[in-house]
This record gives sequence, C-alpha cells and structure tokens, in this order.
Amino acid sequence: MVAQRYTLSALRSTLSAASNAPRQSVATSSRTFVSTPYSRSDRPPTGSFPPSSHQQNDASSSNSNAFSSSRPTSSFGTDGSAPENKQTHFGFKTVAEEDKESLVASVFSSVASKYDIMNDAMSLGIHRLWKDHFVSKLDPRGGIKVLDVAGGTGDIALRILDHARTKHFDRETHVTVLDINPSMLKEGQKRFKQTMYWGGPQVSFQLGNAEQLDSTMEVPPEPVRGPNSKQPYLPPLESKPIPDESIDLYTIAFGIRNCTHIDEVLKQAYRVLKPGGVFSCLEFGKVNVPFLAEAYKQYSFNILPPLGQMLAGDRASYQYLVESIERFPTQPHFARMMKDAGFHLPGSPTATSLGFPADSGSAAGSEDVAGAWEDLTFGVATIWTGIKL
Repeated sequence: MVAQRYTLSALRSTLSAASNAPRQSVATSSRTFVSTPYSRSDRPPTGSFPPSSHQQNDASSSNSNAFSSSRPTSSFGTDGSAPENKQTHFGFKTVAEEDKESLVASVFSSVASKYDIMNDAMSLGIHRLWKDHFVSKLDPRGGIKVLDVAGGTGDIALRILDHARTKHFDRETHVTVLDINPSMLKEGQKRFKQTMYWGGPQVSFQLGNAEQLDSTMEVPPEPVRGPNSKQPYLPPLESKPIPDESIDLYTIAFGIRNCTHIDEVLKQAYRVLKPGGVFSCLEFGKVNVPFLAEAYKQYSFNILPPLGQMLAGDRASYQYLVESIERFPTQPHFARMMKDAGFHLPGSPTATSLGFPADSGSAAGSEDVAGAWEDLTFGVATIWTGIKL
C-alpha cells in the first residue's frame, strides 16, 4: 500500500474545521514536515514457546488502558499499564517494578558497543532499511525541534539531520537524543564525533527516563579541563527538563517495548509535543502471515540467543530481547494505547472522515484504529504515528 503523505499545516487547517476535534485552535507555523500513519537466565526449552502473542494481547486489547533504558516493557500483563501489585515483566520473568530499570540497563550496557550488530542479528540486517523508511516518511524539515527518545546510539538522530540537510538544505533542525543508559549515549556521541554536527547547535544529548521527561539532565559533549586540573573531567550533569509543548516531532525506535509503563511514556510524549506535533514509533511488531510468524518465532528463540553468545558473548541479553518482543502489544492494541493517551490517529476512521485516507494497518476487530500503523516486512517491524491536536 502506498503511504499517504500530508503536511502538518494541511492537517491543522483541516482539523480546526472539524466539529469533533478536541481543540479548535492550534498553533500555526510555517514549519512543515511529512508524516505517515503507518528503539538472563531461565531460557525456555528449545522449541517451547508461550501462548501466541496474538492470543495473549488481543484478548485484552479492548481494555487498553515507560522508559527505563535505551530500550525498559509494557507493564505486567501486556497492556502497558501499571499493575496494583507493583510488579512488571522482564521478558518472561516477573520482577518488582523498582528492579526492572536496573535489569534493562544491565542488558543495554552489555550490548552498547555491539548494538548495531545486535540489530543486524535480530532483523537480518533489514533494520537499516526500516530506519531509512521511518525517517524518509516523516520528512523532517523547517528548523523543527525533535526529541529522539531511547535514541542513545544516535542512528535515528543522524538520519533526521542528514535528511533535513540533504533534502531541504535545512541547517536549523535540532535533535535532542535522550536515553536512560550512559553507555548508549556514549556510543551516540562517538558516532556524532565522526560527523559535521559534532560540537554544533543541531544535536544535544540528555540522560533521562521516558516516563519522567520533566527530570532529565543534559550530558556535556566531552570532558573539559579545569584551570587547576591536569586531567580532563566531565562536569556535573545539569538538570534540563523537557518543557510542555516544546517539541515538534517525538521519535522512538526499538525502545518503547523496554519501558516499564508504556502508558506513562505516551502521556509524557503528549505533554512535551506542541499542538500539531507528531509522535512516531518504530518497533518490532507481530508478523501478520501465520506460517511466517511461526518461522520467525523459531528463529528468534532458537537462533538469536546462541547467536548473541557467538557475536557478543552474551546469550542472556539476547534472550531478554526476543522475550520483550513477544510480550509487546499487538499493532491494534498499541494504537489504542496511543488513542487513550490523547493522540489522534491519522489513518483511523476519524481521519478518513476528515479527508485523510486510511493507510495499511488493519486487523480483524480493529476497525476503530485501522490504518493507524504500517507493517514493515510482514509485520516484523511496525511504524505507528499519532498527532497531538
């Protein structure tokens, strides 16, 4: 299905005329960019899997009611909300909420230096094409402010800046790369040091939790040398919260499934976006072809963990990652979570009635959110997009 392209200014003018829009007046701007409705132990026995994720998640999707690392998951149960007993899941294991952040941090500290290799293994190298498509369809431009959450290694941020510069001669768009894991941010800074953007005004790095964007800290680009110090040192981190309605585009790629409370992540995203701002999430989805779904599950559980041991000497981290994919909500379920957080879904029936045709996302029983996502490679990965009205 060919993706529908539209500018935010067109969306704003159309929505403001719609009688059922929750906000009739939104900030006007000459800036436009295009979006489309489309980042340890107890391994299950080989060939043994939990019940189908489609069965697990769809059963509760009608009740769709976080950030902990470059990539902590939805809460205990698969609906992404906080359970009363303050427990959540870490892969297939049940852990205390307060323990999950450190567990996920340990995973990504372990794989930070080999993160691209890890993604190559998990996607057979196709993640690079997915990310190119993700940024191309957003078409960032016009000196916008972008927040790339769970973006520690900087691969999405770099794509955004390169796209704006090469396609639109844009030298003003700014990307804030935010991650909870210092090791991942270090990898991102290392990547940017090899580019023209390093030391310039178009990129900055912040340490923080996606669930608490009002308590993030700015990370200095590199060590400084004090007047009485012979050795460079990193100055203390300075508090730099993300203000309300300050962001034009919020991106998160392969990260939201690792968050403890996905519903809180979505609320924070909605808070920091300007009216008319775009939330766009690229994440591993549910394969939409049954025989391919089973083959992919076999590959994920029986091949990836041993491959992680071979490539990175770390089977446990890869085991967690495949389990976290299995636990993530289905495409329509996550779309409903976005809707519950207040986001307008561009490809949903409401959007169709406003003149924006539904795109590719569809599934039985998901008519209320059909078109709100785009499946890539048969649903191995998925892009969801929402608009703050």
